[in-house]
Amino acid sequence: MTSRRKFLKTAGIAGAATLAAPAVKAQAPIKWRMQTYAGPALAEHVIKPSIDAFNIAAKGQMEIELFFSDQLVPTGELFRAMQKGTIDAVQSDDDSMASPTEVTVFGGYFPFASRYSLDVPVLFNQYGLKEIWDEEYAAVGVKHISAGAWDPCHFATKDPINSLEDMKGKRVFTFPTAGRFLSQFGVVPVTLPWEDIEVAVQTGELDGIAWSGITEDYTVGWADVTNYFLTNNISGAWAGSFFANMDRWNELPEHLKVMLQMAMDQSHYYRQWWYWGGEANLRVHGTKLKLTTIPDEEWATVEKAAVQFWDEIAAESPTKAKVVDIFRKYNADMEKAGRPYRYS
Repeated sequence: MTSRRKFLKTAGIAGAATLAAPAVKAQAPIKWRMQTYAGPALAEHVIKPSIDAFNIAAKGQMEIELFFSDQLVPTGELFRAMQKGTIDAVQSDDDSMASPTEVTVFGGYFPFASRYSLDVPVLFNQYGLKEIWDEEYAAVGVKHISAGAWDPCHFATKDPINSLEDMKGKRVFTFPTAGRFLSQFGVVPVTLPWEDIEVAVQTGELDGIAWSGITEDYTVGWADVTNYFLTNNISGAWAGSFFANMDRWNELPEHLKVMLQMAMDQSHYYRQWWYWGGEANLRVHGTKLKLTTIPDEEWATVEKAAVQFWDEIAAESPTKAKVVDIFRKYNADMEKAGRPYRYS
């Protein structure tokens, strides 16, 4: 009886505590605003599927609201907005969002730093670029989440390019560093909002675009306003990243950080096969753009100029020199490895 009374007393206290406790409601989700450099049509492939999947997997604990190119702030102001906390996270290359770091010049398309899309993740994860990027961004209050590869950089133009002479005077929408490099060949770099590019080509404000490969030209409508696609490229793969405001990142519980990292990695993976397959398929089966090629012996002039460009960039700071040294070592290793890593 003593044991029974003790049990009832204990159970009664526990039961009363349970009855007295208010109903536990799910915590309000952590809400982030993320802006991508991509417009709506491109974002459907390069980021939206991963963000949608993350929001489902987060089960109400966190929700990321995605904004497209220039929706909240102009692309060139993305870094500052994220640093201040106006935007919580960003998908962009360093170059386009004008980040004030020593590695900014290497984002987007750094001339001939890569030949294939796999070069980018290997450079970051096996050759030391990740540590440099992490350190550079942490110093300015931003978390560098991860880097990945996109498409190669080709010209899509209204008039054909069959020689370096044909490039002279062409007003082209391109990345800041790519424009700086290409200007020595007479290309006139033009900066415009991403959403204005198609109309600018139609009105003659632009002669072409050196922003992407052929997959993107078809996806976003640029293949509808240009006529030719130059098969030579100045880079085998765009390099871009996911970033977050450091304070907001640090506030996340560990499991959400892991989930977010996985979503970003999945996004990188999707882009690799989507672009890689799309580039070949549209060259062979596409009907909107005629392919042109500058002969190898003439294009070698551009490749030689890139080596000098690397020297100029390396001379600007010790950090830039360190990154260029990594590019040199990596490309030398790939050349020595031979096929299929490099075809000399």
